[in-house]
Amino acid sequence: MRSELRDDRSARKIYLGVFYFCAFVMAAVTFYALYASIDEYQRTGKVVIGEVLVETEFPFPGLAKLVTYLMIVSVVGWYCVVKLGGDKVSSIPKWAKSILQLIVLAIAVVSLYEFVYNFMVWNSLITADVIQGIFRFDSINVEYPKPETPWNLVFATKMSLAAFLISAHGFYTMSKPEKKDLQ
Repeated sequence: MRSELRDDRSARKIYLGVFYFCAFVMAAVTFYALYASIDEYQRTGKVVIGEVLVETEFPFPGLAKLVTYLMIVSVVGWYCVVKLGGDKVSSIPKWAKSILQLIVLAIAVVSLYEFVYNFMVWNSLITADVIQGIFRFDSINVEYPKPETPWNLVFATKMSLAAFLISAHGFYTMSKPEKKDLQ
């Protein structure tokens, strides 16, 4: 019993440490992106949503892009939050839990659609470029939903995938039967 309690505390410390690390990385990447985007807007009068995160490779060129780190730490950070406080969902009244489930399900459906849509548009534009002998995989933008602020498709695809994974996991966590219901 005592070793089980110690093991639970150790696991909680790991999840908490990983969560804080993820939160720090998310904040650092977001502040960098805001700074770089504001600078770009002041210089050019235009900004492409997410492009700075796709163009910046860290810690050195040729390694992962900041958008990849942001996607990973978003999903891992969410998982840690669920492991740390997921049992609190059982204390929510059923009517409130039902409303939350419907909201999270709607977010999962929309984010899955956005992921598939962005991925298909990105793939189509890459194919059209390659046929013409142009190789620009990471700098493809879509001027949707607002032509004045286009979105980088790598950013949109990765972040909509992260949103889908987080919302689908949230829906699953809230929908699974409680342990007392299984007995």
